[in-house]
Amino acid sequence: MRLSFKTKMTSKNFRLDDFIAGWIGGASSVVVGHPLDTVKTRLQAGNGYQNTLHCILTIYRKETVMGFFKGMSFPLASITVYNSVVFGFFSNTQRLISKYRYGDGWHPCGMLDLTAASMLTGLMSVGLGAPVDLVKIRMQMQTQTVLAENLQLAGNVSNGTNIPLRSVHIPNQQLYRGPIHCISSILQTEGIQGLYRGAGAMILRDVPGYALYFIPYAIFCNLLTPSTSSSPHPCSIWLAGGLAGSISWVTATPADVVKSRMQADAQLQRKYNGVLHCIIQSYRTEGAE
Repeated sequence: MRLSFKTKMTSKNFRLDDFIAGWIGGASSVVVGHPLDTVKTRLQAGNGYQNTLHCILTIYRKETVMGFFKGMSFPLASITVYNSVVFGFFSNTQRLISKYRYGDGWHPCGMLDLTAASMLTGLMSVGLGAPVDLVKIRMQMQTQTVLAENLQLAGNVSNGTNIPLRSVHIPNQQLYRGPIHCISSILQTEGIQGLYRGAGAMILRDVPGYALYFIPYAIFCNLLTPSTSSSPHPCSIWLAGGLAGSISWVTATPADVVKSRMQADAQLQRKYNGVLHCIIQSYRTEGAE
């Protein structure tokens, strides 16, 4: 089976407006999707939420609308580089594989070629995407972070009186003033490896995840394009992207939960020793769902 999956970005027709269009598309996806991503992250790594609606209402009541956009500045600023690198790497890897196997960089890719290019792209994306996701999640989870020593106020009083926890006012602690301060703090306390906490789970998510995105995307584009000589209609591209994204995220969600919990697991209150420990603990406490 040959899948014709060609991109517009070549050495002959690369234009600045393609780059700008990619930036606008990526930035738009961040702005539109970040509120839901914040809810997803809180549900995956936070505590005290009964369901999605309860999480949304809690964030709105405690943090107003701006609470849904916590941690957005860093992924918004980095989305241009990330999208350019990921899709540029995928396109060039396809061409290199076709050039090596068929002697023509624009020869239609076979299923095996597309799988190899997708999985290599997923592996490469972790190098850039892990720190971006880490900072985003740490910024999103700030209001969830209350250090253990603050909770001791509920039981340690000079006269020995025990004070119910509900009567102790613990002010909202902002660990990070912004993305740069977040990166600096992580480097100081955890070193360069701290920026890549959860990278193992991200590999488990993105290597198969990209394959399960690009392959269905190419198949759907081919099925929705009547003539093999014509370019897919924009509506066909949107539909193919939506269907492929749904397939990819359904299969990637378990690894994404582990990644989010590993990355939200700050050093001072560490609960997980590694990816396997996180998987076991999550399964023991919450089951498969």
